[in-house]
Amino acid sequence: MSQGIWRQHSSRILRNQGENMKRVTLIGAMISAAIGFIACGDDSSSANLVEDVSCSSQAMTSSSAKIAGSSQSALPNSSSQPQSSSDDSPPTSNSSATAKPGSSSAALANSSSAHADTTVAKHADTTKITYALKPFNGPLTNPHKGFTVPTEGTWIFDPAVEYGPYGSLNNKAWDLITYGSGYQQWNKLNPAKDVYDWTELDALLEALAEHGMGYALRVFPYTPSFIRSNDTPEEEYDWTPKFVYEMGAKKNTATLKGEGYRAAVPVWDDPIYVQAAKDFGTALAQKYDGDPRIEYIDIRSFGEWGEWHTSNLDGSEMPSVEIQKDMLKHYASVFKKTQLVLTSDGYGDVYTYALSLGITKRDDGLIGIPGTADSLVRAYEANLPTIAENMGGYALMLTYNDIIPGGYLKWTPQRWVDAITTAHLTYYVLDQDSDCGYRFYKENKALADSMVKVIGYNFTVTRAEQQTVTDAAGTTSTLNIAVKNTGVAPCFFDLYMAAEFVDSTGAALAQIGKTIRIPKGTFKDGSTQEFSFTYKVDAGKSNVATQPGVSVALSLYESEESFKSGKNPTVRFDNDGLLKNKKLQLKR
Repeated sequence: MSQGIWRQHSSRILRNQGENMKRVTLIGAMISAAIGFIACGDDSSSANLVEDVSCSSQAMTSSSAKIAGSSQSALPNSSSQPQSSSDDSPPTSNSSATAKPGSSSAALANSSSAHADTTVAKHADTTKITYALKPFNGPLTNPHKGFTVPTEGTWIFDPAVEYGPYGSLNNKAWDLITYGSGYQQWNKLNPAKDVYDWTELDALLEALAEHGMGYALRVFPYTPSFIRSNDTPEEEYDWTPKFVYEMGAKKNTATLKGEGYRAAVPVWDDPIYVQAAKDFGTALAQKYDGDPRIEYIDIRSFGEWGEWHTSNLDGSEMPSVEIQKDMLKHYASVFKKTQLVLTSDGYGDVYTYALSLGITKRDDGLIGIPGTADSLVRAYEANLPTIAENMGGYALMLTYNDIIPGGYLKWTPQRWVDAITTAHLTYYVLDQDSDCGYRFYKENKALADSMVKVIGYNFTVTRAEQQTVTDAAGTTSTLNIAVKNTGVAPCFFDLYMAAEFVDSTGAALAQIGKTIRIPKGTFKDGSTQEFSFTYKVDAGKSNVATQPGVSVALSLYESEESFKSGKNPTVRFDNDGLLKNKKLQLKR
């Protein structure tokens, strides 16, 4: 309420109070207790300022100190701790309270009973604004979740790459991409013992970061994809560093199934090989553990493409379960911050052990192989992000014949939706072909736009109310909001929520209450949490909330330091009213 309207409103109240006190004096000789009721009159100028306004002021009787329905009620708890509920029922607001003995309200009541003919009861003016909330119109991307496409090097950002974000095809699939993903070669990153070359990888990470994207890292020790004949040079497909063999690690000869080509393969349980793989993991952690540019790191120590299987190579065998577990244990011991991932064919006891270490699971057989989405539910139930790729590229999967067994299931829109929702996916490869999802997105734009809000977390403000109480001590404004996670997974990083009074550009004028921390993994999919922010102004002090053009904005940050340093938020609410700086402006 503006100061001018407040003075007008106060004068009206005092005039009404004076008339009522005269009536009390005349009737006082005839009754044992004087009762006065003073109601807020209709003030059309005040009503125009808010959508929902309640205002009351009462004088107390001599027989009771209880205030029933008074707007001098206890204010909502200003604690910044959220409350959770598992359903969508509207949260109940506390609009009235009883004055406690010894409180200022109770003292006022006692004073009124003793001096009803000479004392004017104090009052509080309460207003409430209920904000209008609508969903955001269009696709909404957010960090540390969503879709990726292959990004093997910085060249993807070259305008000469027609499928890249700046290419001639204007590939709008990039509007949905939140992080890059791809493989690196072990022998290039680790060309000699205790020698590491991170130059190209760092350049890629920097390029992605400049475009607001992270990177999912996979380091391959071997790939059968480039075995083209019996005479293919080993270094083209065996990406285990040469120094490992020079130190005495053994390799044998296997046959590529379907082609009959002979190729050299590491002996996966050779102790020299295993130790070299561990040493590389240690160096990788020393360089990148906790690096904000890294989304997650696959542990790719064994098998074809590092996927913990040798299904295409006759004559090559995976190491024992004990050796596999030992490698997982080593990675978990050196990586303390960055999310680690067990790849497709880590199953059974190895999968169970990985989950016990906080290592999540990915699967690269979605849609094509029945049941693969279900296999990821164990990781979701362990409160870990789930990760997946399809069985093949989009164009290839459209040619599948749906004959099981002996074939693969073809891609359909419903199967794609089912894969995301069943596996509670946080990360998904939009398409793994070299066209970076161009055809897929062109043919399925509406579906993809809608599912970008479903995959991972998605926060929607479902209720927002501001209650302002003004009395002789000053003004207290309490913002109460309810937020629902409408995605299929929790948010797997700490969130910091802030409320502010902002100008028309979204620039902060004053913080409302304290910043609220939401620990990672605690805001479950489908759940609603309630939050309160309180702003107090002493009587006689300037109130920024009453200044022209001021509104309320909500923000989500990845760190409290980002908020305190004045940076723009990085996480967006799924609501209409998003400003250019990603803050959500609440609208009346």
